[in-house]
Amino acid sequence: MAHVICEPCVGAKHRDCVSVCPVDCIHPKLEEDQGEVMLFINPDECIDCGACVPACPVAAIFTEQDVRPSGRAISKRTVITSPWTGSVSRPSGGSMVSAAPD
Repeated sequence: MAHVICEPCVGAKHRDCVSVCPVDCIHPKLEEDQGEVMLFINPDECIDCGACVPACPVAAIFTEQDVRPSGRAISKRTVITSPWTGSVSRPSGGSMVSAAPD
């Protein structure tokens, strides 16, 4: 199960997480950057080691299981569309603003 980078990364793009990732699954790297608004974790490359979580200065990285793929819960930590999955989802934990029935 991969980790995901959420909304607090938008505009911040601190690359502290990139430097600690043992498999280089966080993109774009500085040399790859083409103006993306945030960083993304490639789920096919992530080994779920968690090294990136404490390295993130804006607390934007969560385990995939902590993020609801249905997008039903609305939270301040929204996951932006991933270039790998094409999906938008929202964390199930944290401070919930509202929730729609399933």
